[in-house]
Amino acid sequence: MIKKLVIFGVGLIGGSLALALRQAGYCETIVGCSRNAAHLQQAVDLGVIDSFTLNPQEAVRDADMVLLAVPMGAMGALLQQIKPVLPADAILTDAGSTKGSVVAEVSQVFGADYARFVPGHPIAGREKSGVEAAIPDLYQNRRVILTPLAHTDADAVAKVEAMWRVTGALLEQMPVALHDQVLAATSHLPHVLAFSLVDTLLNMPQREDILRYAAGGFRDFTRIASSDPIMWRDICLTNKDAILTMINAYQRNLSEFAAFIAEQDAPALLARMERAKQARDNYVAQTQVPPSR
Repeated sequence: MIKKLVIFGVGLIGGSLALALRQAGYCETIVGCSRNAAHLQQAVDLGVIDSFTLNPQEAVRDADMVLLAVPMGAMGALLQQIKPVLPADAILTDAGSTKGSVVAEVSQVFGADYARFVPGHPIAGREKSGVEAAIPDLYQNRRVILTPLAHTDADAVAKVEAMWRVTGALLEQMPVALHDQVLAATSHLPHVLAFSLVDTLLNMPQREDILRYAAGGFRDFTRIASSDPIMWRDICLTNKDAILTMINAYQRNLSEFAAFIAEQDAPALLARMERAKQARDNYVAQTQVPPSR
């Protein structure tokens, strides 16, 4: 059991974790912290957290588990603030979508051999953000990837794993660099494409007609463009190299599709579409059955 869980950034991710743990009776108290008192009061009113403070140092006193669920760009300053008072035995973990940048910032602030930090990333979300979007079953049968380093305490890893298992999540471990490459391909690139497509249409002179007659395909493809822009701005900046690699690969492939269309190469176009359809159908079939725990 967790005696005092502190969540920095009580939005969809942190709020859903809090709701799941409260439902299971796994925490004695859950404290929220951010710079927005009204937002935190809403979290209290919704029963997501027990109390809140605007002072990061006050928040982490006597904490045994601290979750960083703030935008990637806010991690460094927050780490600097809590370092002087974070209990030596407290476990520090995060929910960021990129791991290399936060590992580097923790090493810079706490030292390269700091062993109580367990980098983590829940592979779950919704297009809606904010604490009002939090739900207790967000992580049910969803993967949570931990990327501990060679010097990370095994006890700290075990306790973070236990916390996430209470939510119904499926735990996996992965090297930091591999995580950032995989997520650039499967999550970061799709979000960039969704934002870019909507932005492209907004710059077209016939944009009003385009958006007026947009059908289900447009809605489905661009759903994730309703995600938090600040969060995704920071993800793009902190996972720059891996995302740019994927954008370049996508641009090359898109150019090939454009060439097939321009050249009226029906067989080549059909072959690519059939290959993509088969891969997508196989993926959907596999994900419909929850993997064994």
